[in-house]
Amino acid sequence: MTAQKRQILVTSALPYANGAIHLGHMVEHIQTDIWVRFQKMRGHDCHYVCADDTHGTPIMLKAEKDGVTPEALIERVHAEHLRDFTGFHIGYDNYYSTNSEENRHYSYDIYRKLKADGKIVSRTIEQLFDPEKQMFLPDRFVKGECPKCGAKDQYGDSCEVCGATYSPTELKNPYSAVSGATPVLRESEHFFFRLGECADFLREWTAGASTLADGRSQAHLQTESLNKMNEWIDGGLQDWDISRDAPYFGFEIPDAPGKYFYVWLDAPIGYMASFKNLCERSGLNFDDYFKADSTAELYHFIGKDILYFHALFWPATLQYSGYRTPTGVFAHGFLTVDGQKMSKSRGTFITAQSYLDCGLNPEWMRYYIAAKLSSKIEDIDLSLDDFVARVNSDLIGKFINIASRAAGFISKRFAGQLAAALPQPASLASPVCYAGELEAGAALLAHLQQQADSIAQALEAREYARALREVMGLADKVNAYVDANKPWELAKQEGQEARLHEVCTVLINAFRLLMIYLKPVLPKLAADVEAFLNIAPLSWQDASQLLLGHTIQPYQHLMTRIDPKQIEALIEANKQTVEAAKPTAAAVEPFADTIGIDDFAKLDLRVATVLDCKLVDGSDKLLQFTVDLGSETRNIFSGIRKAYADPASLIGRKVIVVANLAPRKMRFGVSQGMILCASGVDDGSGLFLLDSDDGAMPGMRVS
Repeated sequence: MTAQKRQILVTSALPYANGAIHLGHMVEHIQTDIWVRFQKMRGHDCHYVCADDTHGTPIMLKAEKDGVTPEALIERVHAEHLRDFTGFHIGYDNYYSTNSEENRHYSYDIYRKLKADGKIVSRTIEQLFDPEKQMFLPDRFVKGECPKCGAKDQYGDSCEVCGATYSPTELKNPYSAVSGATPVLRESEHFFFRLGECADFLREWTAGASTLADGRSQAHLQTESLNKMNEWIDGGLQDWDISRDAPYFGFEIPDAPGKYFYVWLDAPIGYMASFKNLCERSGLNFDDYFKADSTAELYHFIGKDILYFHALFWPATLQYSGYRTPTGVFAHGFLTVDGQKMSKSRGTFITAQSYLDCGLNPEWMRYYIAAKLSSKIEDIDLSLDDFVARVNSDLIGKFINIASRAAGFISKRFAGQLAAALPQPASLASPVCYAGELEAGAALLAHLQQQADSIAQALEAREYARALREVMGLADKVNAYVDANKPWELAKQEGQEARLHEVCTVLINAFRLLMIYLKPVLPKLAADVEAFLNIAPLSWQDASQLLLGHTIQPYQHLMTRIDPKQIEALIEANKQTVEAAKPTAAAVEPFADTIGIDDFAKLDLRVATVLDCKLVDGSDKLLQFTVDLGSETRNIFSGIRKAYADPASLIGRKVIVVANLAPRKMRFGVSQGMILCASGVDDGSGLFLLDSDDGAMPGMRVS
């Protein structure tokens, strides 16, 4: 255990209360849960809180569609979310709701303090208004034709075809996604947080670090996050609209009837509210963790898509309302399945409940995800074939195998009692596993014990993949000891009782040490192992001790292999027919107005080869292409990320480019053309790149 006991508060991002939990959510909550469990095993005061994000127009409209009140909807979803997270052994100290009196209190408190500090300003703005529903429309609830490329059925903030960004008032032929009515412009008073005035503080905070109680330094942001924040700060921070008009489900702004806090104001405050609720029930002191001069540690685990809110907006609102800022904001990448975005038609948009309903052990997925995670902001891929192979090989073939080969002999031949002592090695160097050297077993155990600090450092740094590689490397050494000493053969030989007893005692102790290192990842298995070994819950410092002269319980199977048929059933359970995703004949768009050959000739369509394609940080819609047009290369942004989640798979493809489209300056750079796609469905996943037959060369004109 580290010398200095730490006070730590940890959060995961709040799931929105209008949908089911899927494996993409689980990546983050598993990552957080492992870190929290590790800290608790080390003896620190670590608390883990989360909540459902329950406010906003989508909640209001879904409740209306379901014929229930918003309160009834979020109560039902809260139970479903907690069921799913609990099913995956996520050990929250409190899982709460943003629709709480604690959240209302701190939202009002922070707003009033920001207002007193001059950080809140009101302005009259023009917004699109649905005359049928009698409501102002958020950007995503307005659709129409892109003002740049003319693509139909685009959202009010950006075009998924050409990637352009704009305001909803710029859409051509706009309509309400709620009622279908044509919206009208109306004026409304809105409240803004002056984020631009916080730039100097944010530049210092994002690049800064906190000194922890044990003397280590913790950077507030990962390197990738810091680089992105610097881009946004250098580009000029805009004041943030924190209000919405009635009708709206949320907290009404004090002294502003009919005005409500925008969901992204009160959602992060939900971390404080959930912890306050925990404090009231457990006797913790809220101020110890949130007062401005708090020495406690505060960490947020989030997806990379909400970095702006957590690394700029949130620390600024805390700073200027007199509260402490986070110690660290840890972002992670997205989850793909078999190299592609999760897909309902392919059955790979996997919900947590369907996984559990198919009889799959949640700890298989916890282990697999952990084995992919590092401290970097990298997308991780769930390869279903690799999932089966890795779990069966690592957890069953390497780890569980150790106990199963030794425990039966301890129970049957030695009344369940481990040897009282082991021959001590002459050296604690890396063990040699000769069958003829009894002391090799003690050397092996000493070697496993010596790795506790290295594995702890990896887990502390959120380098889970590295930690598990180290653990499985140790398991390989233990299995080499098994093969060298062959307890099943010793059991048949006369005069080898003492040797058999010592070898099996070594194996049970090695199994216990490996279980200590795996416990944050496999908490349910650890509890079963603790019962089997007849011991108290394992802590990290237990690695310094061995079990000798101790009586264990009879061995029972601890974990089974994955049957590939279970994966087939899982895919089938999540599959929606491909036909449902295809446009029907009735859904085909009407043809555009007739043009002449001269109009068509104005378009310069060229064949291009994709030299490079990558995700665009800060956008969940865009891919950045580098294409070869024969005589030159160009940079093109295309809003097809939903359809092509693995950009590397597009490298080498021949595509069709509008080569004479005027360059467009975007937030992420300049786009020098447009890549053509066929489209069929509204959500952006039904996009299909147009390409050419073999033989077409870069630069050839399409005519």
